[in-house]
Amino acid sequence: MRSKFDEQLALLHKELITMGSLCENAIALSAKALDEGNLTMSEEVFDFTGQINQKERDIEAMCMRLLLQQQPVAKDLRVISSALKMVTDMERIGDNSGDIAEIFTMGHITPAHNKLNIHDMALATIKMVKDSIDAFVKNDYKLAKEVIEYDDVVDRHFDQIKLQLIRCLSEPEADGEFALDLLMIAKYFERIGDHAVNIAEWVIFSITGSKEA
Repeated sequence: MRSKFDEQLALLHKELITMGSLCENAIALSAKALDEGNLTMSEEVFDFTGQINQKERDIEAMCMRLLLQQQPVAKDLRVISSALKMVTDMERIGDNSGDIAEIFTMGHITPAHNKLNIHDMALATIKMVKDSIDAFVKNDYKLAKEVIEYDDVVDRHFDQIKLQLIRCLSEPEADGEFALDLLMIAKYFERIGDHAVNIAEWVIFSITGSKEA
């Protein structure tokens, strides 16, 4: 019975890795669309968000089967309940990536506008998402704690972009629509970082029984 349960937990880990990879791809594609001014690429992000939503439903169903059929002990129960919480944040990461793509398709942002630090901020959030999922799969408390601390990097990017946008708006013939859209995009990347922090906190809970790092 324990062997069967361990196999199902391994499958759960595999599905979480797949969902995490979909999230990373959605973020990366939305950032690349911004860099290159590629509307077609931006629309492809929505394909990833649909897959992420389906994967959330699949993993939730898998977790419920484990809870109902296997009667897990305390440690296993923490792992499964953490996975249930994590997929909610991962689904929201997909939504935020879709929000970024949707703003870009409005056409107010072009490659000529892309003088700000959005690309570096996107790379930082991708790292947070990847590391948070890796921490869960590897049962790695230290890596989860590093994800939480790394959120400061994303926050600094966001603060820098806000300052740059303020300077842009002070210039003659400032483009207000561009500035507002780019601020919203930066905010969505910041939220993705926050969701990665949530995932890391649930990893810590699955290991220690407490969300405190």
